[in-house]
Amino acid sequence: MKKNITLIGMPGAGKSTTGIILAKNLSMGFLDTDILIQINRGESLQSIMDRDGYLALRTIEEEEILKINIEGNIIATGGSAVYSEAAMNHLKSISRIVFLQAGLDVLKKRITNFETRGIAKAENQTFAELFNEREVLYRRYADVVIDAAAISQDKAAFLIEKSLYDLD
Repeated sequence: MKKNITLIGMPGAGKSTTGIILAKNLSMGFLDTDILIQINRGESLQSIMDRDGYLALRTIEEEEILKINIEGNIIATGGSAVYSEAAMNHLKSISRIVFLQAGLDVLKKRITNFETRGIAKAENQTFAELFNEREVLYRRYADVVIDAAAISQDKAAFLIEKSLYDLD
């Protein structure tokens, strides 16, 4: 297995929670790139977007991901990391990529703060449009796809472990 495992997927797919569980199970560190951005920039994702727009947030996300130089960690990315080919190629070079997939209906139930959560999207873009746009990109970069819609985060972590060991 590569030294890191990177979780990608839509907001609400369970990347952060599953990542923490996976890190504990595998005795690895955990890094959430959204939190990394907030720490390094000293403000929330939403405030960055409110001031500079969603494309600025995507640029910042790419910059922060390209600086990641760690081993032995679970990395949970922001949902828009897949828009950056450079960021995704970097993550692929240091980790296995796992796409936590969940259907649109499930995600809509999990995301109650779509407008204020700090989701990098065009101003009038609907959640369904964002989902359809990103789904293709997640699949493009994924080494493994886990259907996380109807299972607990503990079960998702177990399936990730199993699938990655099966690849080796």
